[in-house]
Amino acid sequence: MAHPGFKDMARNPRPKIGTVVLEFDTPGIGQILKAAGLDFIFVDMEHSAFSFSDLKRTLRYTQAAEIPVLVRVPSDRYDHIARALDVGADALMVPMVGTAEQARHIVSCAKYSPQGERGFAPQVAHDRYLPGPVLAKMRAANRRTSVWAQIETAEGAENADEIAAVRGIDCLWVGHMDLSCSLGIPGQYDRPEVKQAFGNVVNAAKQNKKLLGRMVQDVKTGAAAYAEGFEFIAYHVDAWALHEFMQANVAALRKRCRKRAA
Repeated sequence: MAHPGFKDMARNPRPKIGTVVLEFDTPGIGQILKAAGLDFIFVDMEHSAFSFSDLKRTLRYTQAAEIPVLVRVPSDRYDHIARALDVGADALMVPMVGTAEQARHIVSCAKYSPQGERGFAPQVAHDRYLPGPVLAKMRAANRRTSVWAQIETAEGAENADEIAAVRGIDCLWVGHMDLSCSLGIPGQYDRPEVKQAFGNVVNAAKQNKKLLGRMVQDVKTGAAAYAEGFEFIAYHVDAWALHEFMQANVAALRKRCRKRAA
């Protein structure tokens, strides 16, 4: 790998800060975000229109920038998981993980024998099209590939300890909005039910020595999340960030122009 993977980054306790890409599939995206100081990119296939062809192209852009990519696939289907890894995802996240059985299925789809049942395709995007001994390639991929379970349902929060205990699951990612929706109180993060569910996930990760991750929309929330134990933090979403920046600054520009005109 030309750039450090997520397992390499995890050895350093400092915060690892990324952002979510679900709109701007552009050749410069990797270098733009690397130049901005980000540690990783979170490419979202669950809520975007990105196809696997789009993903494959985007991953070549990010490889050129030497910035690792976490890919959230649409579901826990084998073809979603294996194809995302085959086209070069450094880490893979599956949404709506609710049970340890589901977590074991995800690991099996993501790992080669003997850890899983992923089909082997040599000399394609995931191994930079390089030849080499089959067993060595499979072992290297199993070591390098990071598998993340997104906990965003009441069921997942309740079973967080069992999910975290599954061998091959490296990180629990809290989906805060959907978790609150699953509890029947959308967006009410200060409610005891939401705090308890969050606490279950945080404690499960810590007890099982697994990583924690989540998305945040502001600096204050991100700093608080890191203090709580979240090492991987996705700050903002590409489309939201552009909207927020333009809305605030266009309004400020119009205000100044009105003053000048007066």
